[in-house]
Amino acid sequence: MKSRTGRQRRMVVMLSSLMICGALLAACQNGSGTEESQNPNGTGNAQQESDGTTVHFTEDKGSDGDNAGGDDTSSSGNSGEGTDSESGNASAGEEQGSSDDGKGATAEDPLMEKRSISALQTTIDAEAVVTNATSMTVIVNKQRSLPEGYEPDDLVEPNVPFSFDEPHEKRHMRKEAAEALEKLFAGAKADGIELRAVSGYRSYQRQVSIYNNNVKTKGQEYTDRVSSVPGRSEHQTGLAIDVSSPSVGNVLEEVFGTSKEGQWLAEHAAEYGYVIRYLKGEEDTTGYVYEPWHIRYIGTDLAPDVAKSGLTLEEYFDEANIKL
Repeated sequence: MKSRTGRQRRMVVMLSSLMICGALLAACQNGSGTEESQNPNGTGNAQQESDGTTVHFTEDKGSDGDNAGGDDTSSSGNSGEGTDSESGNASAGEEQGSSDDGKGATAEDPLMEKRSISALQTTIDAEAVVTNATSMTVIVNKQRSLPEGYEPDDLVEPNVPFSFDEPHEKRHMRKEAAEALEKLFAGAKADGIELRAVSGYRSYQRQVSIYNNNVKTKGQEYTDRVSSVPGRSEHQTGLAIDVSSPSVGNVLEEVFGTSKEGQWLAEHAAEYGYVIRYLKGEEDTTGYVYEPWHIRYIGTDLAPDVAKSGLTLEEYFDEANIKL
């Protein structure tokens, strides 16, 4: 009887031990599963290791707010693909842009690039002769002359009404400027404005005659305010023309600027690539008195910007006002 009872007690103890071991094993398995579910790939915000060390995982953001990605090796070891690479590429691009023929900011501001190419300081030689005579942005004035014997090779007669009927060299302009003038006159006509072309291209020889006659009849001081020394007339470029209207008798005087035709021209010329060349109050800069009738073609990309700036062409193409 006692022997049977002892065996029963031992069996109970063994069963209890087995149950306790099973419970412990199940607990261990549940604990391991919980950790894996929290961090199945070994990544996350932070994890407490068995030795008490807290490990942080790939929460760094790139400059654009995206995950840098991967574990410590991919986020810091692979410098060719992460944010550092993007930053490096951007820097390389900036350096390439700034070193591109010394122009810089080309893609960002093409107008500034064009101004830089045509800057006064870089388009004149030691003899004060312009080096870009054929450019639409050439600047000719009392300090800047055209090359000796210069004559444009693309002179044409624009199909616009002139203030005279007979053939004459002053009926001509360079082809691009002439085509733009035709559009300008068409735009004026559509708005009920009647304009007349008065004087376009002027050869060196004709400028000699005009200048000498002005000196003879009006004196040197007056002539220097209103007339160009031969070789330094903007008319010789084939890009300038004097415009008036029958409403003022087709005269080239300041009264044209106060007429509705002159006001229309000042307001709309830039839309067709032209600017009023000699602005009021800018005689010290341009060298000439106010001429509301004298318009100059520089292109439909630059003209609106010039008009908006309020600058003379001398100021607009001065390196001091060109920011790359």
